[in-house]
Amino acid sequence: MDTARAIVSACGNSFIFRAGIWKPRSRPDTFQGAGEQGLRWLQEVKATFGVPVATEVATPEHVKLALDAGIDYLWIGARTSANPIAVEAIAETIHNAQCTIHNYSLQGVLIKNPVNADAQLWLGNIERLEKTGVPVMAVHRGCNHQPCWAMAHTLRTARPDIPLLLDPSHMSGDAKQVPELLKKIPELGLDGAMVEVHTHPESALSDSKQQIRPNELLGFIGIYPNSSESIGEGVELNWLRAEIDELDDSLWATIAARMEVSKRIGAWKKAHGVAPLQPERYQQILAARQQWAQKSGINAALVERIFDAIHSESVKVQL
Repeated sequence: MDTARAIVSACGNSFIFRAGIWKPRSRPDTFQGAGEQGLRWLQEVKATFGVPVATEVATPEHVKLALDAGIDYLWIGARTSANPIAVEAIAETIHNAQCTIHNYSLQGVLIKNPVNADAQLWLGNIERLEKTGVPVMAVHRGCNHQPCWAMAHTLRTARPDIPLLLDPSHMSGDAKQVPELLKKIPELGLDGAMVEVHTHPESALSDSKQQIRPNELLGFIGIYPNSSESIGEGVELNWLRAEIDELDDSLWATIAARMEVSKRIGAWKKAHGVAPLQPERYQQILAARQQWAQKSGINAALVERIFDAIHSESVKVQL
């Protein structure tokens, strides 16, 4: 209630208030949500502030309880969307509920990308949910705190008719990175964001490092145009550049990790009286890289220059 009140005070009530009361967590001894009692709290938020409310569902039973409570939106998290059987069961429950629940008020279903970068699975799950007749929105949250822009680009290209939201909180796992990621909304022609907000992130029972405060949210509202206003000739190029930037980040991170291992190799060689440079090892790896270049259709001379530069630096860090 405190968080809802603070958001309304800062930004008005033109948003969907979402709260996960069933939390799929990696470890059983961590907070896994308040459970069914949380539905009453969401009902209170809805009645008090006049905002639609949403919660995450992972099982047909969750769906039934949420719809009985008059929840306006359901969302399917990354762990559940990795399981098409679970999504099929949720979709079937939603479909059946339309005829059996008296106060049925479901306005839409949001589905996050799977934890793995599988665009086809994401698209297939959207199709499963569309069979219910309920509007579907996609939420891009990346994979393992990496953007995975290529996956989102594939979905946007295949289904430009589906609203696509950004989840900068889970994508980064770091509240400080949320403002920068929100800039991707106009750049990529996205339709909005799902952002984690908490009045006191430091005391949150889960995901505290990625939550921003309500007053911080105020700075983001209204400054990013929706996709219908921002889509232009440069949006496709922005998608491709986002993919390149992510690949570059991965490339440099891999090189940095390689140098760290090289340092450990250097320490081992010193301890065992082995020379830093092993010519036969160099030739062995170079030959393997040249074969890879040929199979991959990459210029072998380019591969050799890059490998030589990396190897030379690796030898230096071993000294």
